[in-house]
Amino acid sequence: MSSKNRFGRGPCGLIFFTFVCLAGMVEGSSAQAGGMELRGGGATFPAPLYQHWISAFSKQSPKFQISYKEVGSGEGMRGFLGEELDFAGSDAALSDEQMAQVKRGARLVPATAGLIVLAYHVKGLNGPLKLPRDVYIDIFTGKITHWNDARIQAANPDVKLPNQSITIVSRLDSSGTTYAFTNHLSAISQEWRDRGPGVGKVVDWPGNAMMVRGNEGVASRIKVSEGTIGYLEYGFAKRLGLPMAWLENKAGHFVEPNDHSGEEALARNSQRMPENLRLLIPDPEGVDAYPILTLSWLLLYQHYPDPAKASALKQFVNFGLTEGQHYSRELGYVPLPEEIVTRSREALESIQ
Repeated sequence: MSSKNRFGRGPCGLIFFTFVCLAGMVEGSSAQAGGMELRGGGATFPAPLYQHWISAFSKQSPKFQISYKEVGSGEGMRGFLGEELDFAGSDAALSDEQMAQVKRGARLVPATAGLIVLAYHVKGLNGPLKLPRDVYIDIFTGKITHWNDARIQAANPDVKLPNQSITIVSRLDSSGTTYAFTNHLSAISQEWRDRGPGVGKVVDWPGNAMMVRGNEGVASRIKVSEGTIGYLEYGFAKRLGLPMAWLENKAGHFVEPNDHSGEEALARNSQRMPENLRLLIPDPEGVDAYPILTLSWLLLYQHYPDPAKASALKQFVNFGLTEGQHYSRELGYVPLPEEIVTRSREALESIQ
């Protein structure tokens, strides 16, 4: 018996599935009749921005029908490598080995950037929470277990901290946000890198961690659960009004997550862009730079069998890289600097 894959494609199976399959065929035919269909999926991190792009672009070009399913970076990468999608979104760039698996060729196109924040839910705090680098590492390894721990209190002498257990909220799904966060922790802690969980899209967290799917899931769980702290994209925390910790950066300054500190981090470090556009900034330079920042990439094929589909995709992505960047700040993302936009558009033009 065969069935549809996660993104809705696949042959119809037995008679039991006839109605479902016929409905899907009618739906697909309607989409094609209305114009070019582009199917994407992947990271939840940039999903609100991509949905905004789709809505705005579709008003300009109604003949294109574009979808993006928020299934996590890992699932998006799997769908892209399996050629189940026309494009994918990921906060963990494809490796050289993964790119070599793609018979049609693969291109990484930086599309946006964002901050990964530590949002928390601790009642009664009379000020923002500041977390030194070694302290938030030990929170996420489970070494610091209570909010009134002496090391947290030392960094926040004027804040009244409760004698309450700390509960981590983390990602259950294969996540580019998890990859970027653990890449940062590995960059600043040899113990995390060599003897701890290391870098990954899925890692083992302390035993009391709450495991949920998606950035939205992390934000929602923190919102309703006292004593929690979790890592997620800035925009999701901002939309739910979650307090976010000020983190110690490489220069030793405590930095508030906001538009300025994110743009400072990206601007000061964007010159490092390699030829393959796989720019990782696990510990940004800059006095005012927020310390946890990641690019988010669109995964595109180098060659599309249908030239019309290639053209449609290039028009959509070019819109996102130009007009689409204007939506970034209001949605909690960091607009790409001009030099990165230029490199991304050059990569886009090479697609056939």
